[in-house]
Amino acid sequence: MPSDPVWEECGTVVPLHGDVVSGVEHVSPHDQEAEQAVVGALMLAPDVIAEVSDLMDPADHYLPAHETIHRAVLALHAQGRPVDPITLGHHLDQTGELTRAGGKPYLHTLVQAVPSTANAAYYAEIVHGLARRRRSIEAGTRIVQAGMSPDATEEDLRDALALGAQTVGAGWAEPIPLSHHPQLPTFPTQVLPVWLREFVDAVAEETQTPPDLAGALSLAVLATAAGGRAIVQLRGRWREPMNLFIVVALPPGNRKSAVFAAMTAPLHAAEKLLVSQTAGRIAEAEVTAKVAREAADKAAAQAAKADGPERDGLTAEAVALAQAADSLDIPVSPRLLADDSTPETVTTLMSEQGGRLAVLSPEGGIFDIIAGRYSGTPNMEVFLKGHAGDWLRVDRRTRAENIEAPALTMGLAVQPDVLEDIGKNRGFDGRGLLARFLYALPASLVGYRKPNPAPVPDHVAERYERTVTTLTLTLAEWTDPAVLRLTPEAEDALSDYDQRIEPQLRARGGRLGHITKWASKLVGATARIAGLLHLAQHLETAYTRPITADTMNAAIALGDYFTTHALTVFDLMGADATLARARTLLSVLEDNRWESVTRRDLFAKLSRTEFPTVADLEPVIALLEEHGYLRTETPPRTGKRGRPPAPRYLIHPAIREAHT
Repeated sequence: MPSDPVWEECGTVVPLHGDVVSGVEHVSPHDQEAEQAVVGALMLAPDVIAEVSDLMDPADHYLPAHETIHRAVLALHAQGRPVDPITLGHHLDQTGELTRAGGKPYLHTLVQAVPSTANAAYYAEIVHGLARRRRSIEAGTRIVQAGMSPDATEEDLRDALALGAQTVGAGWAEPIPLSHHPQLPTFPTQVLPVWLREFVDAVAEETQTPPDLAGALSLAVLATAAGGRAIVQLRGRWREPMNLFIVVALPPGNRKSAVFAAMTAPLHAAEKLLVSQTAGRIAEAEVTAKVAREAADKAAAQAAKADGPERDGLTAEAVALAQAADSLDIPVSPRLLADDSTPETVTTLMSEQGGRLAVLSPEGGIFDIIAGRYSGTPNMEVFLKGHAGDWLRVDRRTRAENIEAPALTMGLAVQPDVLEDIGKNRGFDGRGLLARFLYALPASLVGYRKPNPAPVPDHVAERYERTVTTLTLTLAEWTDPAVLRLTPEAEDALSDYDQRIEPQLRARGGRLGHITKWASKLVGATARIAGLLHLAQHLETAYTRPITADTMNAAIALGDYFTTHALTVFDLMGADATLARARTLLSVLEDNRWESVTRRDLFAKLSRTEFPTVADLEPVIALLEEHGYLRTETPPRTGKRGRPPAPRYLIHPAIREAHT
């Protein structure tokens, strides 16, 4: 990105002191409101930091206070720390820059000055464009001063021209690396209810694992307890169930199994209690059904031996007894969890359990099963509809199953290689299975772990186990889902979030444009998380009170966390074909070292496997332009007739110099 020129490298040419052109005082081009909106948006919505960083540099600000604040925001974000007026003020105070930044009250003023965080990129473009204008004016003024000065030497003129080239530089800014990704944030455990946060943090400390592992799995645990038992009412007919698909990826040796066992233990305990509670009713129902069937069989045998009118009466009695026997319902043994199960088994279990089930596993073998390990044919219907809550009906020769509102939860802890493998399965992406998961890709702590970490305090573990077990047992009794509603403030928070996300879904220029299948489900997933946090916060009265704005904002913080991780995960899975082709095209440009090239000549150098048609080249060119590697230049017409001249692509000097 452009930065202020290094004046001392340009000989006797010195910077202007004050904004003076031809002896007339003027105000350099700048937009104070746009600058305020940029830094305010960075504090309000950390997920826009990467997008803004792609468009401008902190040095683009005209006012020093805004540059100071912008750099401080980037410093906090790089450390994985939360960014808001309070944390930022504390950081600036510690670094001695608070006065330069305008003081703590000014930080709060900046937040209030943001019309919409969804427009942060637009504000950044305004600031960057005006910064380039200022630098052009400054460079041009110095060239004019050197040329008009009768005392200027040839060396002075050369220095002035060098400064102009350095400042304007034909407009080439430092290109943005295609592999650029912001440092992935740490799971924000502070948004969890106290009883859950304390256990997640304590487990992470005891096992010396990133809090993302226990934190993400805690949401899967809540979804197991609540899936199918409650729904979130958003607006109109839009309702979201409260089951989730979550996958955390960490390399081997990161104690995934230990964390997984600690987080899911209360669910296994709750399942055992449910089984023991229903064992008596199941035995009684089985005996009653057996007696009823025997009575019906005995009546049928008597009717078969009778003749005349007596036979008709006995037959009617036998039919009535048989119908009564068939109508008796024998409860099935309760199941909350499944692991190494085929899609057919999952479907049957869900049908038996009223549509509610969770597939939780510290491994990723379920993906192989879905892909057809046992059957040879992929079968993901139950997982697609189980996530969305869509009606599922299965008619086979051997069985018929009907699930009106399935609620399937998945919580997996896998190795990163598993994500790469499933990304290669076109069926998973094409059918939308990958778009249903919330992804976490935490940094491994292997090599940095403490030798004697503090164990989980007994009272913290007991409270977690007791709360999860109680919550699971209580919600298991809910046959009709409870409807959780939002306060007006929570509705506004979710609406603002929706408005912030929507522009990012655009195919051209949208930050999430290449993962729209996933990102289009983000607002709904955030509402589901809000419902789960609400249930966890108000264990006994959740269904009698609405979801508050604080809870919704906590869910939005988690939505931002999962968004940043999803961008990296989908890149790992190779979901962005345009990005892969852009890397190929960059290699071709580096090898040929052109200054400019026509589309025809460029297309001739590319593989038809990756670029079957010229149309396949267009989105790649657009991406490289957005990252500053190329510019499209259309020569002017030389006449009124005929085709317009073909465009040429100007190539960043850094590409030509890559092999020098």
